[in-house]
Amino acid sequence: MPKKASDETNPPENESPSPSMLTRPEGEYSGKNIQVLEGLEAVRKRPGMYIGSTDLPGLHHLVYEVVDNSIDEAMAGFCDSIEVRIEPGNWISVLDNGRGIPVDIHPKVGVSTLEVVLTKLHAGGKFGDGAYKVSGGLHGVGVSVVNALSRHLEAEVYRDGKIYCQKFGRGVPSAPIKEKGKIKKNGTKIRFLADDAIFDTMEYRFDTLSSRLRELAFLNSGVKIFLRDCRDENNAKETTFQYKGGIIEFVKLLSEKRHPIQKKPVYMKTERDGIQVEIAMEYSDVYSEQIFTFANAIHTREGGTHLEGFRTALTRAINEYKKKMGLDKKMDAPLTGDDVREGLTLVLSVLIPNPQFEGQTKMKLGNGEVKGIVQSVAYEGLAEFFDENPSDAKKIIERCMESASARIAARKAKELVRRKSALEGSGLPGKLADCSSRDPVISELFIVEGDSAGGSAKQGRDRGFQAILPLKGKISNVEKTKIEKILSDGEIAALITAIGTGIGEDFYINKLRYHKIVIMTDADVDGAHIQTLILTFFFRYMRPIIDNGNLFIARPPLYLVTSGKKKTYAYSDKERDTIIGQHKEDQKYTLQRYKGLGEMNPEQLWETTMEPENRVLLKVSIDDVVAADDIFVTLMGDEVEPRRAFIEENAKKVKELDL
Repeated sequence: MPKKASDETNPPENESPSPSMLTRPEGEYSGKNIQVLEGLEAVRKRPGMYIGSTDLPGLHHLVYEVVDNSIDEAMAGFCDSIEVRIEPGNWISVLDNGRGIPVDIHPKVGVSTLEVVLTKLHAGGKFGDGAYKVSGGLHGVGVSVVNALSRHLEAEVYRDGKIYCQKFGRGVPSAPIKEKGKIKKNGTKIRFLADDAIFDTMEYRFDTLSSRLRELAFLNSGVKIFLRDCRDENNAKETTFQYKGGIIEFVKLLSEKRHPIQKKPVYMKTERDGIQVEIAMEYSDVYSEQIFTFANAIHTREGGTHLEGFRTALTRAINEYKKKMGLDKKMDAPLTGDDVREGLTLVLSVLIPNPQFEGQTKMKLGNGEVKGIVQSVAYEGLAEFFDENPSDAKKIIERCMESASARIAARKAKELVRRKSALEGSGLPGKLADCSSRDPVISELFIVEGDSAGGSAKQGRDRGFQAILPLKGKISNVEKTKIEKILSDGEIAALITAIGTGIGEDFYINKLRYHKIVIMTDADVDGAHIQTLILTFFFRYMRPIIDNGNLFIARPPLYLVTSGKKKTYAYSDKERDTIIGQHKEDQKYTLQRYKGLGEMNPEQLWETTMEPENRVLLKVSIDDVVAADDIFVTLMGDEVEPRRAFIEENAKKVKELDL
């Protein structure tokens, strides 16, 4: 549990605005732009409805909501600098050089507009004739929800040559807004301390915040976003993001280690019917796709109507150009969506006046009108690019045709591994020791290294809800293997069939047979390699399982310390030393090092690694998709030099290597 912060904690004095904050042009932005729809009553009672969860993702979501307000100012043309700091005690401060939240008395509520924005749900410049044409927020609930879920929140506004400030506790104003002094800059600074009575953890992750802020910098070309972790001043971390090339630079970063086949990325930016569409894309010689979609600067991880429109346009444009170039003589059959997306790196961004998202966490775009607009913009842009760049066009078409040839060769294998109904037991691999439960929510699948460990796991498991799939040897490295060879790998085919979701265009997360998939390998170099190969497969071909929180890594003990009849397991060298240190000098003990899972009998494997009450499972999550992709390409790709450089750079961080 997080350490409780005292209600009497005196936060450090507010810092002055950074000298880098620039004065921005003043627009029509006052209390009359802010409309109030309802209050905050339900937020603290049902926080998950507003921020998704009260664990790490929900905690970080608070930061995103505040930053989104600054991004709104940037998209409106009034902000070009944002500073985010993680301060001692896990305070967060977000400072921008926008116009500053209005502080005049709101005409309907009778208090300052700043207080309205921070205490009223659905209050902001995003409704009706508000201050923003487009906005990253969903319903204007962002900063007020942050206030409601914070133990303390302080707001400073710099506008009209003055500094205004107001403090809040759990969403309630401590006092009316007051004038604090004079200043020549414009902007807003929000500092808050999340409420540890609400959140399971209070520890922010620098890499998680860095990933999101980098995305925002790419999507808002020219805007400088600064992040600093000040929690340990002796080991402070900071980074600055600013990309004048916008999403073109994003695509280049994503594909720089993937051997692009084009001279330059495809780029298009158009506004149609009040909706702005911006697309950058590039093909490489790898076998996986890398797609990032955004709506109003919000990362729509599950895609939506904008991605649907793009996919339709891409398939149509490539098939038509294939025919136009006379390449139908080589392959008459039309190319499918899978064919044209293999090796594709895409960044797709849309700006919409009235976005419709699935839930406050904004994972999927639902605006029906966006599909047709993106489809027409993408099709016209691709046709123009192909006509103006025939050499690149031919390389792309031939690349897609190679993918189609592989798909056709893999069709039979794919049929063998295509998943049947989630509740059917037929068609499953013979090596799978399935569980008796047909409820995916409580069912678990252990992917076990080797027949020996698989045998122990089968004997030690709870057959009611735990299934065992032993894998023989090492599966194919999917980072440098074509799809037909991947599907011809018997171990991968068994894995796909057991999981039940299918892959590629046949992937359906709702057909997942087990809501806990656990990778269980030996604690040695070979085990680590097998684990990495399996993780690479999930990242490239079943990433929604990771995003959905269904993939885990088992943590078996490394040591067994026996003293008389007492047996104690140690999961690290530190735990081993602590246990041994507790023995008296004349107290005898024996130490057993487990090199492999097969060395444990079924009872030991159950009580240490599989029993829900005792086991330790590490959930696989992706803090930074770009960084994760880079690591998989570096470590599992064809290039030797980047891998050697990575190992040499990180070898010094390894304190103990057990071979």
